[in-house]
Amino acid sequence: MTPSTTPPPPADKRASGNPAKQAEINLTVKQQREQKRQQKLAEYQKQLAKRKRGKIVWWTVGSAAAVIVIGAIVASIVFQPAPPASYTAGGSGATIEGVETFDNETTHVEGTVDYPQNPPAGGPHNAVWLNCGVYDQPQQNENAVHALEHGAVWVTYDPAVISGDDLATLESTLPSTYAILSPYEGMDTPIAVSNWNHQLKVDSADDPRIAEFFEEYWRSDDVPEPGALCTGAIDGPGKQ
Repeated sequence: MTPSTTPPPPADKRASGNPAKQAEINLTVKQQREQKRQQKLAEYQKQLAKRKRGKIVWWTVGSAAAVIVIGAIVASIVFQPAPPASYTAGGSGATIEGVETFDNETTHVEGTVDYPQNPPAGGPHNAVWLNCGVYDQPQQNENAVHALEHGAVWVTYDPAVISGDDLATLESTLPSTYAILSPYEGMDTPIAVSNWNHQLKVDSADDPRIAEFFEEYWRSDDVPEPGALCTGAIDGPGKQ
């Protein structure tokens, strides 16, 4: 019997019987491995740089958003409208320099009325009152006077003299209710502040006597119909 022989293992495709050639093949394999390693390293560094850029972008966006939010909060605090002025209803009998007092009758009439004061500070008036609030157009005397009968204070101003910051200052003296602000043509003073049978005329919107007048006469019990409504009737033209 011919003894069986074990076939030799398949030769490595990279193997070579030539030592120099084998060395070249081995070097080529190392170079390929190193190249793959360098490629993996470059890809890792690329991903790392991408993540870093992403973090920077998000940090920048987040910081910018935070600045915008903080700016909006600050602006809302700085530029928000001031709250309405606050006064105590009724009066204490204080004397305010320049306040004139009158003795007007109270009755409901139709049509227009020739008032002795300009603007009026009481007298015959329409059966429907003017709703309190801020108006940028002149109002009907007869309706506004009815609001005075309920304890409201009517602030009138000459629009040819009072505007802009002066008007804003004047508006800042108003309480949230029982007050009317409107332009008034033909006055002999820049500003007049009126309640039933009392009136103060001043030249400047920052005159401290305006607030003093409100404190003394706003929602006074010394009116024909104290505590009656200043809403629920009619809005004149130009109500804001």
